[in-house]
Amino acid sequence: MYGKAFAPEYQGALTSLSVNSSLTEVLAAGREQLAAAERTGQRGEVARSGLAVAEAHRRLGQVREADRAWKASYRAAREAGDTAAMAWALWSGGTLARQRGAFALAWRLLGLAAELGERGDDIVVRGYSLAGLAETGRIQGDYEAVGRLHEQLLAEARRRGEARHTVWALEGIAQMHRNTGSYDSAYALFEEAAGIAARADDRRGHAWALRGLADVVSVRDGDTERALALLWQAEQTCRAMNLAGALAYNHKMRGNVFYRAGRYAEARETYEQALAEFRAISEPSGEALSRLGLAKSLARLGRDRTQTAAELADLARTMDRIGLRHARAMVARAQEEFGVAGGRTGPGSPADARTASPVAAGAAR
Repeated sequence: MYGKAFAPEYQGALTSLSVNSSLTEVLAAGREQLAAAERTGQRGEVARSGLAVAEAHRRLGQVREADRAWKASYRAAREAGDTAAMAWALWSGGTLARQRGAFALAWRLLGLAAELGERGDDIVVRGYSLAGLAETGRIQGDYEAVGRLHEQLLAEARRRGEARHTVWALEGIAQMHRNTGSYDSAYALFEEAAGIAARADDRRGHAWALRGLADVVSVRDGDTERALALLWQAEQTCRAMNLAGALAYNHKMRGNVFYRAGRYAEARETYEQALAEFRAISEPSGEALSRLGLAKSLARLGRDRTQTAAELADLARTMDRIGLRHARAMVARAQEEFGVAGGRTGPGSPADARTASPVAAGAAR
């Protein structure tokens, strides 16, 4: 039913790169081809090779380099009059914005990318851009707004037999089920995603699915050792492909597993590791979640109550500022758990403010 996973963001002379190519390999090949295209004045090829460079930098956590690269790719595409290539560059920029926690910018860029993808008759970049909008809303915790879009994109991916996007959609829907307490549904979806990814040789998607399975196994079944084994398996892929962000989230989840098992010293050490990794790649959402886990672990290890209260209050403000509704609710639960004063959440709070542009909001509907 599904073919082998492919990476449509590697274009032009770089189509030989696979979804499993290491990011250092992608970066080296992209730079080489970019230099050759610039020498010969092929603006379209400059845009396409520049996209690969931007994506390699982004996934390696090199934010400034990624920002320069996607903007240069967009300029080259515009000079070449290539609407689809412009859409791909905007998709890369929007994805980077989400990674940096700049959700309003992510909504705007991804909405424009979807619009240009449709105008340029490139259904793949349109689909990727709509998926980006859906993921942005999901990360912010706006499940009602983007749940239907996830389901729509899953149906389209299944119909076209696109393994990579099917895996992405399954994992996103699974995460929403997990976060709302439907653990059995979440497990079944993560398990399906892992199977499709394995058969399609989508190692990145498989690693994320294993992380999801580990989470459910830990929280639902209390099976710490199996959860750690799944995370260890996923970590090998993250290291082999130089997936800095995925590795940091893997370690953050390992901290969660230790915490749930009451192994607070190990949780503290692991959260500290994840926190350093997120800071190194300028990933504020992961950084905030690691800080939350670390604060809870330190409280369990006897940290002064006033210090815990101050840390959680600061985290509440951080979650509101970034716009992470689900994570803000997690902070409120932690404040209740440790008996410290909390702030308001829910409708009307800063985290509830909608940041989507008209284009993005229309796409999400």
